[in-house]
Amino acid sequence: MHATERERLILELMRPRGFASYQEFIANLDASPATIRRDLERMAQEGQLVRVRGGAKLPSQAGAGAVPMLSGVPFHENIAHHRKEKAAIGKAAAALCAPGEAVMIDGGSTTLQMCPHLEGLNLQVLTNSLHIVDALLPQPGTRVLVPAGSVFREQNIILSAAGEESMPRFHAPKLFMGAAAVGPHGIMQADVVLVAAERRLIDRAEQLVLLVDSSKFRGPSGNVVCGLEEIDIVITDSGVTDDERRVVEKAGVQLIIAE
Repeated sequence: MHATERERLILELMRPRGFASYQEFIANLDASPATIRRDLERMAQEGQLVRVRGGAKLPSQAGAGAVPMLSGVPFHENIAHHRKEKAAIGKAAAALCAPGEAVMIDGGSTTLQMCPHLEGLNLQVLTNSLHIVDALLPQPGTRVLVPAGSVFREQNIILSAAGEESMPRFHAPKLFMGAAAVGPHGIMQADVVLVAAERRLIDRAEQLVLLVDSSKFRGPSGNVVCGLEEIDIVITDSGVTDDERRVVEKAGVQLIIAE
C-alpha cells in the first residue's frame, strides 16, 4: 500500500470520533507497526494529526489563542444531577483511603464528593481538578499536587495532551475516577483529550476505582478510556439494575453499592 493511500485511510479512521488507537491503525492498514508509526510521525510534523498516548487525534479546529473547551456536560450543570447518590458514592470511596497514603483523584462531580471525608487522613493527592484543589486546601494535613497543562474552564480541570512530561513523577496505590458512561465496552468519556489524560493516570496507579451514579450505566456511548477488565472496583448507587450488576461482576470487578 502506497504512503498516500495509508494517509487517506489514517484520516478516515480518525474522522468519526476525532481519534483512533494504534490497534485500529494496525488492524485496518496493510503495513507494519513500524511503518504506521513513521506515517503518524510524518503526518504530525505536517500538522495533519496530533499524536496522543495510545493513538492519534485530529488537530483542533480552534484558532491560536482560543480558550480550550471539552465536549460533554459542563461541570456546573453536572454537579446538580443525582446529588444525593454522588454524596454517598464519594463517602464510600473515601473509606477506601488508608491514612498517609498517596492517591490520585480525577476531576468530576462525583469524585469531588470524596473531599469532605478525607480530612485527617494526611493524604498526598494528585488531582487535575481545580474544584478538588479548592476543597482540599483548607485541610492542613492534605498535600495537594497538580499536573501542568491548560485549564479547561467548562470542567475546571487541568489537562495536557502533550505526554508524560506534563505530569509529576507520581505513582499511587489508587486512582479514583468518574466517567461520562460505563457499559460492557468499558469506561467512556466524551472528549479524546480527556481520554488521553486519563490513560496517563491509569498507567500510574495500581488500582482503579470507578465512581459512577447508576444513570451512567444508561449514558450515551463515547470514546473508550479502558475496558471493564482494567477496573478493580466500581462504586455506584442502588439504582443499578440486576443486568448492570451482572455485567460488572462478570468482568471480575468488585461492586460496591453506596447507601
